[in-house]
Amino acid sequence: QVMLAESGGGSVQAGGSLKLTCAASGYTYDPYCVGWFRQAPGKQREGVATLFTGDSKTTYTDSVKGRFTVSRDNYKNMNYLDMNALKPDDTAMYFCAATSAGGRTECSFERYDYNYWGQGTQVTVSS
Repeated sequence: QVMLAESGGGSVQAGGSLKLTCAASGYTYDPYCVGWFRQAPGKQREGVATLFTGDSKTTYTDSVKGRFTVSRDNYKNMNYLDMNALKPDDTAMYFCAATSAGGRTECSFERYDYNYWGQGTQVTVSS
């Protein structure tokens, strides 16, 4: 059974940094896609970063480019989202997700493409 568990959320002031961690277990697909998503109150869940494990290719939504970095530790089976220069607009519940790449070479930002989800970790950025 695939399980994902996020941690590392918290409250920071604008301009601060946080590092989110997603611990994965039970995953046997290779390659696969890792996605980081966020959902603010009253808004739809949006993808912010993806990582394709086949070649470690990463993609980012425009609003976080240059500020967020997604990475993975193969040995520890952990995925990370480094968030710098945080803004109040980054306030949201953050989720990690995973799915088999299924022949793709680039990962999607579409939430419905992902089969496995963590429970989320809250990030709050104050001005």
